[in-house]
Amino acid sequence: MLSTLTRECPPFLLERAKRLPRVVTAVVNPVNELSLASARQACDEGLIEPILVGDEAALRALAERIGWDLHGIRLLQADDDAQSAQACAMLAGRGEADALMKGHLHTDVLLRAVLKREAGLRTQSRLSHVFHMTLPGNDRALCITDAVINVQPTLIDKLHIARNAIELMHALGYAKPRMAILSGTEEVTAAMPSSVDAAELVKLAAIGALGGAHIEGPLAFDNAVSLEAAQIKGITGEVAGNADILLVPNLEAGNFLFKQMVYFMGATAAGLVLGARVPIIITSRADPLEARLASCALASIFIDHQRGRLHERAS
Repeated sequence: MLSTLTRECPPFLLERAKRLPRVVTAVVNPVNELSLASARQACDEGLIEPILVGDEAALRALAERIGWDLHGIRLLQADDDAQSAQACAMLAGRGEADALMKGHLHTDVLLRAVLKREAGLRTQSRLSHVFHMTLPGNDRALCITDAVINVQPTLIDKLHIARNAIELMHALGYAKPRMAILSGTEEVTAAMPSSVDAAELVKLAAIGALGGAHIEGPLAFDNAVSLEAAQIKGITGEVAGNADILLVPNLEAGNFLFKQMVYFMGATAAGLVLGARVPIIITSRADPLEARLASCALASIFIDHQRGRLHERAS
């Protein structure tokens, strides 16, 4: 059942990002070969200007092993992963880095550093993760959120999760993305709390709490992605069968879903954490270089979108 398709960084994503300025990116503890090679690839493709933060001796030894000449690359010493995460968060907080990129450390170590008040990266939004899923040779994208951070999100958490995902889709050029609020059923029932949350989110969207998107739910997975399944069940609307974003009930559902796409379909999962002052490039530790490169491209596009919005407000 496992896919044998060759993984790829989506060309449409990479080409768009390569037309943008390099993003100064603090790379957190890239002290294994895959994470350092990913930073190198993103640098070679013109996506990032890396700041490598970790054990300097280990970084130089790894760079020599993979054939990366570090001349002109900024390195900062950090004795362990926690110190590296804190140093990178502080760099971003001072405006010296426009993005963070996870290297060889646990996600919770990095996010603890980001959420410390002294880092200055917190906003009014809750942090959430978005996977931008693509299949080889296909320009169609599907976003899954949140499969990484919010384990059992409340209704208010889901409101933040939805806003972050919608903002990312706006950055990618979707004027009004179609978001499906997933549950195990399309009927609202107290026996399935996610269906109740979905109905409440749709109500909140109707009164303006969620703008810039078509939002429908509860929708079962088949009704969200298959127009045929939706039509058989008599479900109509802008989203049914045509979802651009799947807002999952909890982390477990999202985690299973994105990994099924990766391992059974050969999908590339580009991942960002949004809701802080800077985007955070976070992929699964088992993800290949192509997914990490796609994540850097996604961050570049999102940052360009943010800068455009700030310019509009200033003018």
